[in-house]
Amino acid sequence: MNPKRLVIAIVAVFVATFATDFLIHAVWLDARYKETASLWRPEAEMQAHMGWLMLGQFLFAATFTILWAKGFAATACIRCGCVFGACVGVLVQTTTLITYAVQPFPADIAVKWFVAGVVQGVLLGLVAFFVYKPKPEAAKI
Repeated sequence: MNPKRLVIAIVAVFVATFATDFLIHAVWLDARYKETASLWRPEAEMQAHMGWLMLGQFLFAATFTILWAKGFAATACIRCGCVFGACVGVLVQTTTLITYAVQPFPADIAVKWFVAGVVQGVLLGLVAFFVYKPKPEAAKI
């Protein structure tokens, strides 16, 4: 593994996660969340929990990047980054389906979360592909 590149890739995936989550939730879905405000924490309470949100995003970014680096980066191509990201996106979004089954929020929000999460996974797979480069193997004698 390339520790320097790994740290840089974790930071890059974290920043990309934060940015895409902002676009998904604070821009695209903001009006829909306001329409369903009774289902969510008040804004001040959400802000008070921002540290937990960022910790979750960081742990996701670290886990995502370490899995990429240990299992896929050495033989990767752009397509591999997309497939890896899509698979992780689907894996993570299975919780959306479960949450929808047990909590009373609108189906359109669940669908948007699911689709956005898979697309986000693909984008993060591309970030990991382009930022993380494994150490070149020592020349065999």
